Amino acid sequence: METLTLTTPALLFSAISLIMLAYTNRFLAYAAVIRNLHDVYLDKKDESLLRQIKNLKLRLTLTRWMQIFGIGSLLLCVLTMFLIYIEYKIIAVWLFGIALLLLLISLALLIIVYEPNLSTGLIRITFGFKSRAF
Repeated sequence: METLTLTTPALLFSAISLIMLAYTNRFLAYAAVIRNLHDVYLDKKDESLLRQIKNLKLRLTLTRWMQIFGIGSLLLCVLTMFLIYIEYKIIAVWLFGIALLLLLISLALLIIVYEPNLSTGLIRITFGFKSRAF
């Protein structure tokens, strides 16, 4: 196994920073849409608006967890760099592995687990589609 150097965890900084920026933008967009739908619901009292708001709140919660795992990954990368600096390399390798795992969980939440299903669910609710094909 090759030695873990300071540059290896540092390479993740830019990737994690961009991911966190995307997550934050997504979070703010969901919050704005929920506020707008809530205002419309107060006027119209349409039940489909409530279903849309619930769907968006679930996506907002999911995005918050993606942010938490991403920040945890970044924090452990910094800690890994510190441990490499003070020459605790064995612990640094394990922490870097955990940081990669947290980043993997964050990305899995985004891509694999919920996002495609929630997006199509919102479209079905919004436009009244009955079929699961859309």
